[in-house]
Amino acid sequence: MSGLGAKHKSASIRLIYVSRAKGPQTTTVTTSILLQAQVHNKVHGITGVLCQGQGFFIQVLEGERSPVNALYRRICSDLRHSDVELLRYEDIAERKFSQWSMALVKLSVDDPMVKVQHPEFDPYSASGDQVMHLLANLIQTAQPITAPTP
Repeated sequence: MSGLGAKHKSASIRLIYVSRAKGPQTTTVTTSILLQAQVHNKVHGITGVLCQGQGFFIQVLEGERSPVNALYRRICSDLRHSDVELLRYEDIAERKFSQWSMALVKLSVDDPMVKVQHPEFDPYSASGDQVMHLLANLIQTAQPITAPTP
């Protein structure tokens, strides 16, 4: 029997948010975010996908509830993001992105998939289901992020 103070593994969740980039989305900014994510997420058992482009970020975070919530709070106060909005928050039985501490999907206005399949995509008016569908289509081009060798 466990008491209220006993440590236990919390439920796994999936969180999806959108934010506007403050400033240009340069390779330097993206690399900084991804390297921080890789280190932090491995330590805390968080996996997911970062979609960036057209002036915004969409991110899916998966893991135990407490670490994912803590990371989301950090993102909300991160000066590289503005207008952070939660699109979906759900309990999950299994992860969709378990192989990546963080994968990157670049969302280009010139991407034919975005133009043809999602011509008027607005992440702020999209449902969590629509965002997951878009990411499922775009994940084909995602690459796992690896730390640079010293």
